[in-house]
Amino acid sequence: MKVSRYILSTLKEDPSDAVVLSHRLMMRAGLIKKEAAGMYSYLPMGLKVLKKVMSIVREEMDREGAMECLMPELTNADLWKESGRWNTMGPEMFRIKDRNGMEYSLGPTHEESMTNMVRSIISSYRDLPLNVYQINTKFRDEIRPRFGVIRSKEFIMKDAYSYDINQAGLDESYQSMARAYRNIFSRCGLETIPVQADSGTMGGNASEEFMVASEVGEEVLLLCEGCDYRANREKAAYKRTESSADETPLEMKKVSTPDVKTIEDLEAFFGCSQKRFLKSIVYIINEKPVMVVVPGDREVNEHKVAALFAATEIELANDEVVEKVTGAMVGFAGPVGTVGAEIVFDETVPMMKNAITGANEAHYHLKNVNPGRDFEVSKVADVTSAMEGDTCSVCGGKLYEKKGIEVGHIFKLGDKYTKGMNVSVLDENGKAVTPLMGCYGIGVNRTVAAIVEQNNDERGVIWPKEVTPFQVHFIGIGKKEEQVSEFEEIYSRLMSAGFDVLYDDRKSSPGIKFADADLVGIPVRVTAGKGYFESGRLELKYRNSQDIKELSIDEAMEEIGNFYKK
Repeated sequence: MKVSRYILSTLKEDPSDAVVLSHRLMMRAGLIKKEAAGMYSYLPMGLKVLKKVMSIVREEMDREGAMECLMPELTNADLWKESGRWNTMGPEMFRIKDRNGMEYSLGPTHEESMTNMVRSIISSYRDLPLNVYQINTKFRDEIRPRFGVIRSKEFIMKDAYSYDINQAGLDESYQSMARAYRNIFSRCGLETIPVQADSGTMGGNASEEFMVASEVGEEVLLLCEGCDYRANREKAAYKRTESSADETPLEMKKVSTPDVKTIEDLEAFFGCSQKRFLKSIVYIINEKPVMVVVPGDREVNEHKVAALFAATEIELANDEVVEKVTGAMVGFAGPVGTVGAEIVFDETVPMMKNAITGANEAHYHLKNVNPGRDFEVSKVADVTSAMEGDTCSVCGGKLYEKKGIEVGHIFKLGDKYTKGMNVSVLDENGKAVTPLMGCYGIGVNRTVAAIVEQNNDERGVIWPKEVTPFQVHFIGIGKKEEQVSEFEEIYSRLMSAGFDVLYDDRKSSPGIKFADADLVGIPVRVTAGKGYFESGRLELKYRNSQDIKELSIDEAMEEIGNFYKK
């Protein structure tokens, strides 16, 4: 392809609204153009990369026995209502009506649609296992689309769904997809970190995210220095340590604390560490008030709390509910004497001694509060977020943090959808059983952005060879007719050898051509300049190296061929 007839819409400066590296480089290299907030058009070079990634996804999915199909992007509301998710998906779901008043959603995901199709096909255990996938556009009304194609309203996803007769089959399908994902991301030139994850609104009892480490990542990962434990903050567990084991329980006392409400205020008032306090927060979960009690130096992990109650979402109780539950205004709640709500205690709470907590009375707190003596500790669970420096629950090592971008997520859904949508097959004994389901997603656009995030330098993108838009960037330096004729011959020979070549035939300066070559990041650059006309030698340079090789055209083609065969 000649640049003079190609859309190579490069930019010298970073777009003002592009704050992350991948967004800046994808815009500057002419891969994407912004249509509106959270919506992007893919220009020819960006689309080529996108197709390369999709091709790798298809090859690895097909290798594992998954079958590709294609579902409507417009999904029937009746299916969402059947599964129970029509009212729980929240405002991110685009909901529309047709001229007859029928309700639909622009599909944010396709568990319901795929299960509806599958239940019309399977009837016996002989029809299982089954794994079907699609690569399709998804829609989510993000409240704050950002980071270019990393978080957008419209995006391309590979979503696969497995159906198995029993748990052993589901486990095998899950591992098969985990293997495929590792191969996919490796071939895309990505170093991924698989981590334990929360299943969220998808449901199920196990899930794993594939993360790409990035300073702009929206996810916080907790990894152990001493073992392979790794999880995102929504899921990460940690080992509690008792810091006050040698303390003698003291007599509980009520202390006047006028207008002292926050943990910071209390820390200053009592002159002690936040670890000494019990923080009590009231939520509405499944339409009922629940008090969550955690140490003062810890944050409530709302994902863990929601999972504990099998709730799709939770919300903070308003002031009226808090006063009804505790008898006091917000800021003075505590577990002593609270009877108006179920109470959940973090695993650290039973270890605490002589704690300080709200007295359930305006402008008063209690000091020297001891769990078990002053209040009953009934429901105990892990409901706080792990932090850097915490102790690993597996090996006792130290946890450290990394930020990451999620590019893939796999779930064991169990019978959440198959049971809810009345899917059954006959087993070997003729008995009706409910198949177990898995769900496996890859954000294709995000994968492209993640590749750019991990493969670049100060001059631009450095494409891994399996996803590069072109294999060779050929530059001719010279404007005379006989020189241009020679360039055309070299271009023709490279193309005839089977290489996908971008030939910069513009009448621009060498500096502009080289700058654009570095920016778009094709792995191999071949230049025919003054030296070629003196010695017949081309200059070959790899994008990730400063070294230049002087080769004949035959030697250059052999070198390039060997590079792409490796």
